Amino acid sequence: MTQLPQWKGTALARNEVRPVIKLKSTAGTGYTYVTRKNRRNDPDRLTLRKYDPTIRRHVLFREER
Repeated sequence: MTQLPQWKGTALARNEVRPVIKLKSTAGTGYTYVTRKNRRNDPDRLTLRKYDPTIRRHVLFREER
């Protein structure tokens, strides 16, 4: 019989430090990107300028909680 790894079923530290976040378009199209962020380096909400394919332009995307 095979044994499962010791960490199976426990929360890994990486999930607490680098959570998955959604970046929502400020253009109001509802388009979102999903990424990870480091909470220690970026404790505030993240804002990135990315491409919104709905309006075919680069706009600001803000972190949504």
